Amino acid sequence: MVVLGIILLVVGFVTSLSILWTIGIVLVVVGAILWLLGSTGHAVAGRKHYW
Repeated sequence: MVVLGIILLVVGFVTSLSILWTIGIVLVVVGAILWLLGSTGHAVAGRKHYW
């Protein structure tokens, strides 16, 4: 999810499409939160680990 967000950020920056930029930021933030929760041992969406 983080990688997809970064790709959308780059594509949105190159093409000057603000919607891709916004979606990319949201995906990066949500992916980072899920990654941190999963790495600390909290169950995320019923899974013990989130990759």
